[in-house]
Amino acid sequence: MRNIRLKLQYEGTRYQGWQRQVSSDHTIQGKLEKLLSRVCGEAIEVQGSGRTDAGVHALGQIANFHTSCELPLEELQEAINRYLPEDIAVVEIAEMPERFHSRLNARGKVYRYLVINSAAPDVFRRRYALEVPQKLDLEAMREAASMFLGEHDFKAFTSAKKSRKSTVRRIDEIRIEKDGDVVAFTFRGNGFLFHMIRILMGTLLEVGKGERDPQSIPGLLASGQRELAGPLVPGKGLTLVEVLF
Repeated sequence: MRNIRLKLQYEGTRYQGWQRQVSSDHTIQGKLEKLLSRVCGEAIEVQGSGRTDAGVHALGQIANFHTSCELPLEELQEAINRYLPEDIAVVEIAEMPERFHSRLNARGKVYRYLVINSAAPDVFRRRYALEVPQKLDLEAMREAASMFLGEHDFKAFTSAKKSRKSTVRRIDEIRIEKDGDVVAFTFRGNGFLFHMIRILMGTLLEVGKGERDPQSIPGLLASGQRELAGPLVPGKGLTLVEVLF
């Protein structure tokens, strides 16, 4: 039995996220499994490194699947890309040891969130960024972002109602860079909770607009109360850039 690793890119605009759903054919995992099962002539289950939300994009999603299919890797990749929709692509393919698992072996992830900081609409980038017309204070946002670094309980930054799993995560870097009217927020950490980055972004944008004091962040973390954090921003500005192993 072969264990095949895929590196995927996708534009998430028209999909209901990564995870397969009984009620929808519009998921990345669902599309992949249906296609691979046809190409390989057997039922295929694809494991992803994580579940991106509806509308979220990926430059470097990692997935793997087991198969007895004997097609050479180049032919397999060509067949997959030939039949996948044009907004999903396999950019790398490799054969891995039997025990490799794209989620369990992942040690961290890098995400990027884009904001267009302009009063004028941006027709061509509207699918990949959140448009914020108010002037943003980048230094205040950087001050607030620095307080999220390290290991914390991010219970206040997830939409998950109840879970037995730990809400402690470690953020190693939050980088905020401006190029023209585009502000890029890069997040690197050992893992992220459901909606965590999108709520962090909502909170940082409140700081940038002068609606929240950067010094309120430690108390917000300590509270563990979702209602005290910022709003959940749209998924369209978020991209999974890299999975770290």
